[in-house]
Amino acid sequence: MDSINQEQPEQNHQDLHSSDAIKKMQELAGKTNTCFFSTRLRSSEVPTTRPMAVQEVDEQGHFWFLSASDSHKNQEIQQDPSVQLLFQGSAYAGFLSVVGTATISTDPARIKALWNPLLKAWFTEGEHDPRLTAVEVVPEQGYYWDNKHGNLIAAVKTAVSAVIGQTFDDSIEGTLSV
Repeated sequence: MDSINQEQPEQNHQDLHSSDAIKKMQELAGKTNTCFFSTRLRSSEVPTTRPMAVQEVDEQGHFWFLSASDSHKNQEIQQDPSVQLLFQGSAYAGFLSVVGTATISTDPARIKALWNPLLKAWFTEGEHDPRLTAVEVVPEQGYYWDNKHGNLIAAVKTAVSAVIGQTFDDSIEGTLSV
């Protein structure tokens, strides 16, 4: 039997559920607050992907964005509410993929709660801009890849692995079920 078949499987898989999954999504989304937001997942066309700033990941694990009512994204959500969010926290860790359903809201209270003055670059009338909408993404499934002990420990393990030629994998990955 060759040595590959004798090796034990990696011990780096951990599926997360409920509050643990929500905490992981909040943690990983919070590392960057920016994601790639893909629409048209179920259409026959190629999905459209654009960068979007996450305004909030709430206690239920829902992702919230602000968007213009006349944007291509909003039009595409109205045609097909299935979306995918892709996050990359750093070059080596903090990856998150979430597939869910998006809805568009014009609730002034929700928009006010999500408002950030930097958004005035896109919405010149501020939080009262008539084009402003809130987009809520409710996760249906997710997957994450991160490191177990933080970037510093992972970097040290990688350096030691390269020097001595033995693997010290510090990665962890798994499904997310809210």
